[in-house]
Amino acid sequence: MRKLSCPVLITLLVVLLVVVFFIALCAGRYSIRVTEVVRILASSVFDVTQTWDDKAYGVIFTLRLPRTIGAVLVGAALSLAGAALSLAGAAYQGVFKNPLVSPDLLGVSSGACVGAAIAILLGMNSLGVQTLAFAVGIGAVTLTMLIPRLFRSSSMMMLVLSGVIVRGMMDSVVGVIKYIADPETQLADITYWTLGSLVKVLSSDLFAIAPVIAAGCLMVLLLSWRINILSLGEQEARALGVHVGFVRGVVIICSTLLTASAVCVCGTIGWVGLVIPHLSRITVGQDNTKSIPVSLLMGAIFMVAIDTLARVLTSLELPLSILTGIIGAPFYFMVLAGQRMSLS
Repeated sequence: MRKLSCPVLITLLVVLLVVVFFIALCAGRYSIRVTEVVRILASSVFDVTQTWDDKAYGVIFTLRLPRTIGAVLVGAALSLAGAALSLAGAAYQGVFKNPLVSPDLLGVSSGACVGAAIAILLGMNSLGVQTLAFAVGIGAVTLTMLIPRLFRSSSMMMLVLSGVIVRGMMDSVVGVIKYIADPETQLADITYWTLGSLVKVLSSDLFAIAPVIAAGCLMVLLLSWRINILSLGEQEARALGVHVGFVRGVVIICSTLLTASAVCVCGTIGWVGLVIPHLSRITVGQDNTKSIPVSLLMGAIFMVAIDTLARVLTSLELPLSILTGIIGAPFYFMVLAGQRMSLS
């Protein structure tokens, strides 16, 4: 069977993203017809005769539109890093030449958990939680990058091991904070945040993270061909005139910013940055100039679909990490099983 060309696939993914976006705006315990959704959205730009009630208008612009746009940004960022989980994953996997690498490799998500938990323990508002989560997440990655310098090592293995050390330390700190948190109020908030949710995403949050995610995505996309060269090996990359340390550093910084921006508004969401980049490479091959933009769109589609399911499956909204794990783990197993069969 002939594979679709990359431009055709990207076009189909864009169309699918628009479809799931409108489904997300329509679906929920208060369902709204798609024609009404279109008219409500158009009313913000054009003079449209009102045929909807004020409740539908509030549901769209106050609740569903911000969190759906947030899902697009988070999904893309986490996929590209994972626009908040697949782009980062694709970039990390390309730089580290390992399909099992996820955006949390250097401890950014674990650090963000610590920041959010401290903010909740101190009684800060949502802005304080997001700010501290972002700051501690970046701090965790900085610490991971400093450890190899203490040993004067530039090997990727030392960097990976440093990430394991920092993640373990951050997870222990979260455990201590959970132990001393008020079990009737703070503990539930900390636990729910660590499982991931877009419930509290507001328009102001989107204005804060959108420029960072857009800039990070653009940089990774522009560097995608250099990531291809890095995958050849350091000696070959240097022979082709690529500054290996600089390119690797820029990609890691951009991917970390993407992940931290996503995690600070929605909590930690697993599997997106691991599964989506892998799926994009299966679809279009190992060429990062193709797999990275495809990963971005797939991540956005996946997160919007997961967030919609979290809202409509039960009367109580499910945390996103539960659904991504239920769907992502078996899917990843089938992918690995399929690859094993093709190689045997």
